[in-house]
Amino acid sequence: MRKQLLFLAFLCTVITSLKANDYAFAKAEKPKTNPTSIEKVTVYLSGAQIERSAKVSVTPGTNTILFDNLSNDINENSIQIAGLGDASIVSINFGINYLTEQLNSTKVDSLQQVKNSIETQLLQLENTKSGLHKEEEVISANQNLGSNVTEIDLEKIKALSNYYRTRITAIHNEILDIDIKKTTLQRQVNDIKRQFNELNVTQEKSKGQITLKLNTDKAAQLDLIIKYNVNEAGWYPEYDLKALAIDTPLALSYKAHLYQKTGISWEDVNLVLSTGDPNTNNLKPTLDTKYLNFVSNSYRNTSTPTKAYTYKYNPTIRTISGIVTENGSPLLGAYVIVKGTSNGVQTDFNGAYTIEVNEGEKLVFSYVGFSTKEVPIHASTMNVSLEADNALEEVVVTARGVKREKRALGYAVSDELQGRAAGVQVNSGNSNIIKIRGVGSFTEGSEPLFVVDGIPLSAYAAKNINSKDIVDVEVLKDANSTAIYGNRGSNGVVIITTKGAQTATGDIKTEGLTNTNFEIQKKYTIVSDGDITIIEIDKFDVPATYQYYVAPGVNENVFLTASIKDWVRYSLLPGEANVYFEGSFSGKTYINPLETTEELSVSLGIDPNITVKRKQLDNFKSKSFIGTQRIIDMAYAVTIKNNKNKAITLKIEDRIPISQNKEIKVDEIETYDAVYDKETGMMHWEVTLTPGNAIKKEFGYTLKYPKYKKINL
Repeated sequence: MRKQLLFLAFLCTVITSLKANDYAFAKAEKPKTNPTSIEKVTVYLSGAQIERSAKVSVTPGTNTILFDNLSNDINENSIQIAGLGDASIVSINFGINYLTEQLNSTKVDSLQQVKNSIETQLLQLENTKSGLHKEEEVISANQNLGSNVTEIDLEKIKALSNYYRTRITAIHNEILDIDIKKTTLQRQVNDIKRQFNELNVTQEKSKGQITLKLNTDKAAQLDLIIKYNVNEAGWYPEYDLKALAIDTPLALSYKAHLYQKTGISWEDVNLVLSTGDPNTNNLKPTLDTKYLNFVSNSYRNTSTPTKAYTYKYNPTIRTISGIVTENGSPLLGAYVIVKGTSNGVQTDFNGAYTIEVNEGEKLVFSYVGFSTKEVPIHASTMNVSLEADNALEEVVVTARGVKREKRALGYAVSDELQGRAAGVQVNSGNSNIIKIRGVGSFTEGSEPLFVVDGIPLSAYAAKNINSKDIVDVEVLKDANSTAIYGNRGSNGVVIITTKGAQTATGDIKTEGLTNTNFEIQKKYTIVSDGDITIIEIDKFDVPATYQYYVAPGVNENVFLTASIKDWVRYSLLPGEANVYFEGSFSGKTYINPLETTEELSVSLGIDPNITVKRKQLDNFKSKSFIGTQRIIDMAYAVTIKNNKNKAITLKIEDRIPISQNKEIKVDEIETYDAVYDKETGMMHWEVTLTPGNAIKKEFGYTLKYPKYKKINL
């Protein structure tokens, strides 16, 4: 008995201790919920970094703090906490609270209330309709007026029949009215649902929450900064190009189209737009030795280099058109498919395609015998060139020389360097070569590396910077330059700082080594509905050279083009542009600053007042045979007429075909006054046409090939 009493006492002590520990554990682990507010959002081309602030009180020991009502789209590895003072982080955990109600905008909440009210009315009408059907069933079941032995009163029959007819008719009319009301109300519900789809409202009610454990030796009030990355946000550039006349500068408006679907509205926040992309794989590749050996005939080389696409997904694109080519020739029957879907089309005889896009972020281009290419959906016009798969056959590559043109360089930067930068030697003359004294002897004509506002530029681009925009010039040479810029700085480095820190819209532009940031001075509210918020971040008056262009062999329309020099300084990204000429909208074009040319060419649209006709002449021999050979004489005439009331300068391009087979001969080439490149087959004329004037340009050639074969004329 005594042992039992001792055991019971021990058991009570253990239970009491466990309860005390549980209480202490629960008390210690119960998190303090702290409100947070969004202070700043850095929006990348894909994704965003959210910066929140929170005031937190901590006591000595371990403190568990909960930050809730966050996006459920948070990248846990990106969470950063600042403002800790003497406290240290024990752990950071991100989780999902599936019981949290969705925080909708006022507009969404109002629509939801209307939807709930209508659905309640629908249920009430359905109940009324059900009651009427039951009444009809009861009346129908009790139509027997008496038994076989009971005499039937004729007046009673008339009265009951009249009642049945009147009541059944009334019931049917009431049911009809209910059905009409239900149809109207259901249509309203469907409209609200479609509006929810437009606002990107989902039924997802989960919210993210961050649980933070801090350890500190003393009580304190902390002003914490919480940073984390989310995926469902981004921005993409779009431009407005306005040309009032061909003798005025090109007005370029640089606009950011911003969107977010993170589930949390960004209320009155500071915005920074960055050209960076945190989702890019930043791991440097490793190149190992390539060993050759014999393999089976079925071997395919599946290792292809990762393409350096900087095109970013544009969620507003719904219809895409373009041309799929190979070395400039259209590919008939190439497949164009939205990645991850069954939505696809094939190209026509001209290599053209059009596809509707309702979902997906990439297009996949494929063709038998060619490497497949995936390109982000970034514009309403996407032209793609496919490359032959080198695993299918041997390819013989012939090298062609590169033609380089000497251009007269600007003197602005040269004069600035001559007068302000010690150790710089400027050789005057058309070449205007810049050298840095004290740098070793290198190849004749070599010049230093130019770095303008942190961006390495070609000598051509750097020398065309207006001297009035230059704030400071610094010269690095010898080990200083090679240590920072490697071999590119072997001839010295000229570092130029311009006063371009503030954009024309008043926002602050900061250029780093790998990206450009635009700090927006006005605060914005961006709701989580996926709709586009447009922010003008910069604008320029861009000096441009205008020229009309036509390639009648592929398109007889005459296009007005603008060539922009020194375009690197504008920090442009690939994007669509709305083109306005002489006050009217003339369509869309695409700006691609990734081109490696020194001038950026932009198409401003078609001018219908200049007519071009390309006609095959029939005054040559049509067809003849000599032995096994077929001989065809080809001749063309291009006629151009200027119907405008002013003179124009027009560049005309055409081509003589190049044979890729020794059995196909292209002889007796006649290009007359065209500038002709024998290696590429390209011809061009640059003509000036006065109002109402017309000219004709001709060219011709002879084809010889086996008469039993067919070629791609």
